[in-house]
Amino acid sequence: MNQFATPSDEKNWAMFCHLASFAGIIVPVFGNVIGPLILWSMKKDYSKLVDREGKKAINFQISMSIYIFISSILVFIGIGVLLLIGLALLNLIFVILAIVKTLNGEDYQYPLTIKFIN
Repeated sequence: MNQFATPSDEKNWAMFCHLASFAGIIVPVFGNVIGPLILWSMKKDYSKLVDREGKKAINFQISMSIYIFISSILVFIGIGVLLLIGLALLNLIFVILAIVKTLNGEDYQYPLTIKFIN
């Protein structure tokens, strides 16, 4: 852990881990996972907060990718389109909530998350 990390810097880097999930807009295939994964990999030793929040962001985005994949298959029977729209909205809302809570120093647990990284 970096002994010179200020609480403000820790919060900012933790927030960037959540914010990096919007890389999926630029890199549609797994950009939502790759963005947080790169930041977490670079900064996980920076502070415990960054390590914890980065893991949360990665786990949530991997979970969302699985749900989106399943919904994409269900498009062929009609319900998938509604599921994809719902998942996109939930992803946006939950990531924004995580960003705000992290900046406020509050703990936020993403709902619907499968823990792949502990």
